[in-house]
Amino acid sequence: MIIYQSDKREFLHHALHDDIEQVLLQQMRNVSGQGAAQPQMAAWKYSLMEMAKVLHDEEIPDDIGVAIEYQLPQSAKRIDFLITGLDALRQPKVVIVELKQWSTARVSDKDGLVWAYRGGRSGETEGLHPSYQAWSYAAYLEDFNTAVQEGSIGLQPCAYLHNYPRDGQIDHPNYSAHVKRAPLFLAQEKAKLQSFIREHVRYGDKRHTLYAIENGRIKPSKVLADAVGALLQGKPEFVLLDDQKVVYETCLNIAKRAEHRKQVVIVRGGPGTGKSVVALNLMGSLLQSQMHVSYVSKNAAPRAVYAARLAGTMNKTRFNNLFKGSGSFMTAEEDSHDVLIVDEAHRLNEKSGLYRNQGEHQVKELMQAARCSIFFVDDDQVVTVNDVGHSEVLQQWAQLLDAEVTQLSLASQFRCRGSDGYLAWLDDVLDIRSTANPLLDTSEYDLRVLDSPAELHRLIEQKNAGNNRSRVVAGYCWTWPSKKTPEAWDIVMPEFDYKRRWNLSKDGSLWIMAPSSVAEVGCIHTCQGLELDYVGVIIGQDLRFADGNVVTDVSQRARSDQSVKGLKSLAKSAPQDAKELADRIIKNTYRTLMTRGMKGCFVYCTDPALASHLRSRLMVSAKHSNSASPNLVDQPLPGTTVPADLPYLPLQTVSDPERMAGVNAIPVLDLKFAAGNFSSVQNLDDGALAWVSPPDWLSFQPGLFVAQVLGESMNRRIPNGAWCLFRANPGGTRNGKVVVVQHHSIDCPDTGARFTVKVYHSEKQFNSDEEYVNNRITLSPDSSDAGYQPIVITSELGDEVMVVAELLLVFSDV
Repeated sequence: MIIYQSDKREFLHHALHDDIEQVLLQQMRNVSGQGAAQPQMAAWKYSLMEMAKVLHDEEIPDDIGVAIEYQLPQSAKRIDFLITGLDALRQPKVVIVELKQWSTARVSDKDGLVWAYRGGRSGETEGLHPSYQAWSYAAYLEDFNTAVQEGSIGLQPCAYLHNYPRDGQIDHPNYSAHVKRAPLFLAQEKAKLQSFIREHVRYGDKRHTLYAIENGRIKPSKVLADAVGALLQGKPEFVLLDDQKVVYETCLNIAKRAEHRKQVVIVRGGPGTGKSVVALNLMGSLLQSQMHVSYVSKNAAPRAVYAARLAGTMNKTRFNNLFKGSGSFMTAEEDSHDVLIVDEAHRLNEKSGLYRNQGEHQVKELMQAARCSIFFVDDDQVVTVNDVGHSEVLQQWAQLLDAEVTQLSLASQFRCRGSDGYLAWLDDVLDIRSTANPLLDTSEYDLRVLDSPAELHRLIEQKNAGNNRSRVVAGYCWTWPSKKTPEAWDIVMPEFDYKRRWNLSKDGSLWIMAPSSVAEVGCIHTCQGLELDYVGVIIGQDLRFADGNVVTDVSQRARSDQSVKGLKSLAKSAPQDAKELADRIIKNTYRTLMTRGMKGCFVYCTDPALASHLRSRLMVSAKHSNSASPNLVDQPLPGTTVPADLPYLPLQTVSDPERMAGVNAIPVLDLKFAAGNFSSVQNLDDGALAWVSPPDWLSFQPGLFVAQVLGESMNRRIPNGAWCLFRANPGGTRNGKVVVVQHHSIDCPDTGARFTVKVYHSEKQFNSDEEYVNNRITLSPDSSDAGYQPIVITSELGDEVMVVAELLLVFSDV
């Protein structure tokens, strides 16, 4: 939709002789039936007058096309100013101009973003840099407008900030890549912009290009479709298994039938059943079939995370255009999409907009906007008063719209180590429903109930160190003072010396991926629909255990919690309904939080009785025992100094009776003992501090031992304090391997001993007896600290070097 379009001659007349803002206001009323607010009118008046000065150039043809306020199809985004014509080769060309009245800004440390006053009462906010914004509009047209794709229409974006002097902020080197794609013109640079326009638009086109763009069909480009397909194929987390494949193929088949009758597919699935994996694969395949398809979710976090995982940072914006919010379809034309894939459909709301007062019903709007709509739903993940997208409502709207309904299910459990029993146990232990799973075997799923939130956070930070896939989340029982006062703490428990902030500020929807966010605490809105390896859950006072039951107390939710807003009003007219809804929301929230971890969930309860209740329902394996007797595998070695974030060793302790009965076991040794006191496999037993079972995937063999490596000289490969698996007395070549070496000339700065852990390299030559011997041995560090130097041992001392063991793996990498 274009609000205003004309040629240059008519535009100049409107700008220089009429009130251009009034002309636009009338056009907006004619085209959209809506008016414009006073700030918008003021922006038109001043910025369009500046563009009139730019176009008041005799060398710019009078019959070029001019368009103002072009709304991108299927989007709320608008391009401020378009200039169309023909280039030097008489090919159609469009210059996209992003207009700003800014006079100051401040550089951001985030790619493509800048701090600026953007109007309204919010003050300075962080948002898109104008050059990036202009380029993103061009990318959208290239990716979705068939006239641009098939008509060889060239797009050249730029930005014009006519009030802004060059100050090193808006034109900071951080933005050079974006400015290169969309040049930035500032105050006193009218002549440069005129030259830029003349370079790209040499001849008029009598508005033919404008007509082509406005009437171009919406379809994803083949380049975009191929890129999505290639990225999905290259990522193992998107591989389809078992009934995921069945649902995927069925949905593809149904999408093809939608030409003849509207189709609605409802796919039910619990946490971790692969709903999002199927949804993203469907999007990739349907795009490659040249269908107009979008991925839709109510929460921004899944959209942002999946777009980032697919695309990476370089072209993330182009992928973002495939991901839309559920409130984006209030004014969408009927059947404007071939397929809409709606993930986390249970989170859909009735109304849209900031105040939930716009539109009719999101479910209806989505079904109307697409020939085929596919809804992935889990009725047990309804977590706010406004969540209305449960399966019954989906069926009702489908019937009202005379759509053919297909119902499918995803039953196989892929999160929680394949343990359907964990979900059944959760339902039972939280008093959601009775199941046949009163006890949970923690050898199948690593669930631990901790006595301190500080200990819980420490464990999660350790788990996160290897792959950035562990986070702490909490029920919304704490307010958010850090929103207004960044240095304030949100979740404070002084008795545990614990204070943390909510996640909701710096990283936004990508919190679950940001490396530094493990120090923060997430909430339901930034993790629902996403998964981790390990999740730590802090349960607030809204969930307690009393009189033999798990009870909820909505009054303990923070005042700022929007998920329970409206319950007080409901309680006045229907108190029992309000009580049941509050109970369902609170329990579903914790059920959802506690099912984010694929490998484990660590829990801290502010209510001691609830903690005791959860512990009473666990069958604890030896490696996760909370007994008072120390587990040597989980403790630092005696007399050593290790970092505060020392990782636990993920191996189960083997008792002496078990070992004597023939259970395979690996000794845990002090590395000083290993380096100085044994020269044969048999001597390993003498210094064992403990015995552990080997990992399931490891073929047991004599000579293996576990030891802790201290120091920073190998921190690129071995974090300080990490537990490692070694093989004693290795044979064969050692070159390039990480080994434990003993020699009297070694004075290791990490250990203060005559042994070291380093990368081994030897140079050999033939001696007088024609024997191939070491001429020089170099033991190299692999550290981020440049202070560590290689240890060089020459041939005179080489015979005394003993390679004690070679490194097989670091357990923090497993």
